[in-house]
Amino acid sequence: MASVTSVGEVAAGAGAAEAPGAVAPGRSDRWYPARRALEAAIAPLGALLVAAALFSVFLLALGKSPVEFSMVIWRGAFGSLFSLQNTLARAAPLLLTALCVAVPAQLGLVVIGGEGALVLGGLAATCAGLAASSLPPSLALLAMALAGTAAGAAWIGLTGVLRVWRGINETVASLVLAYVAIALFNHLVEGPLRDPASLNKPSTYAIPDKDILGPLPGTDLHPGLLVGVAACILCWVLISRTTLGFAARIAGGNLRAARLQGLPVGALMIGACALGGAFAGLAGMIEVAAIHQRANASLIAGYGYAGILIAFLARQNPLAIMPMAILVGGIGAAGGLLQRRLGLPDATVLVLQGFVFVSVLASETFFGRVAWFQPRAAGGR
Repeated sequence: MASVTSVGEVAAGAGAAEAPGAVAPGRSDRWYPARRALEAAIAPLGALLVAAALFSVFLLALGKSPVEFSMVIWRGAFGSLFSLQNTLARAAPLLLTALCVAVPAQLGLVVIGGEGALVLGGLAATCAGLAASSLPPSLALLAMALAGTAAGAAWIGLTGVLRVWRGINETVASLVLAYVAIALFNHLVEGPLRDPASLNKPSTYAIPDKDILGPLPGTDLHPGLLVGVAACILCWVLISRTTLGFAARIAGGNLRAARLQGLPVGALMIGACALGGAFAGLAGMIEVAAIHQRANASLIAGYGYAGILIAFLARQNPLAIMPMAILVGGIGAAGGLLQRRLGLPDATVLVLQGFVFVSVLASETFFGRVAWFQPRAAGGR
């Protein structure tokens, strides 16, 4: 622990040296942590407001009322028990795919290949479920979960390997690997693993009914929501309350200081990518076991790409991912109602997500640059 503490001291000193004119937060600036937390909250909220304004202009250009649009979104996402359950069901995989982005981001890595890890995780889980069909349901589901997480971890972990060993940019590598994963998935589902009875929609054989994840008592929600919430909480504990998470944040904040102190930066990068990929692969497993019962094109639903937006909205905070996943899941759940009530296509919600994503990226350019939120010298106000 002493060595990690010294790393923190070196990182703080290096960070101050790299920012001329910056003032290290001293004991006299007791309100700095509160201002920093306020800035972290205001940035995504401001981005959402800007996105809402831009999207309102877009709706007015189409001759639609932004107020009516907002009311329909609310009814479709949260207006009834059915709508709320639909929103939460859509949020379940988003919790896990957002962690695929947020966990590597602790080391400064921008990994955007969660969609590929999800589809391969779902396919691997399906194969494991078929192979374990003779086992009791608990063991079969365990085998499916292990296969899904292993496939996702291996696929995104490969991004970390390419970054550490070959110096290939992780954003480019993960995006290319996502396309490769989807192409491989389509080839296997439409070829060697295809069920001959699936004529109109190529699919694998279905896992047995006994191995399906049933709904939670008294609801129509599957247990994947609880798994996603638990994963977010565990990730927050790992990142914020463990030596390993502290070392990862040091490496993400100042890579040079981390290497000078002998931290295993390469292993941390590969491990973070693998852990993030495991969460995305688990999301694919849950989609198969709880909803689709087989692997087919329905798995390629864009959950991996939506997870990127959620992670950035949450500023890579696992706890903040939970409300943001519900928000994005609710927007997606209201797509059908928008089509019926306002005559807008489902793709309208993708336009809204695009405005939100651009606004979030723009807000990042202002984060840490507003003087009022920054550390102050003794006697400063």
